[in-house]
Amino acid sequence: MSDIVIRPLQASDQADWRRLWTAYLEFYKATVPEEVYATTWRRLFDPGEFEPKGFLALVDGKAVGLVHYLYHRSCWSLVNNCYLQDLFADAAARGAGVGRALIEAVQAEAVRIGVANVYWMTHETNETARRLYDRVAKRTGFIEYDLLP
Repeated sequence: MSDIVIRPLQASDQADWRRLWTAYLEFYKATVPEEVYATTWRRLFDPGEFEPKGFLALVDGKAVGLVHYLYHRSCWSLVNNCYLQDLFADAAARGAGVGRALIEAVQAEAVRIGVANVYWMTHETNETARRLYDRVAKRTGFIEYDLLP
């Protein structure tokens, strides 16, 4: 595989972003309404401190990976935390370093602005991703709970 280029999302990336995010959602057997696509796309370019941000991974000029991340306050620290929310690589690009490169880009950006903690979660059945995560980060042992209506 050629070199991986990681760069911030640009307005011209909407079709690639939508294709990759849709594939990510489909992987988790999820869907979102059209309004969520439109609002998320807009938010990715809003300048607010706590708005989501994103990077695209390209190989030979083709978008093959995507990550969303956002900053939030913490009661445990004076500086924000960074939540890496969605990480996806096309099936053909998996195992070639795309996921790691996207994680490293988020970490570098967080460090650049003074945020020390980058964290994320994944489903326990996502064995492919967990192999990568076990190599690049420390598993905390926390279990997620959701209050759903």
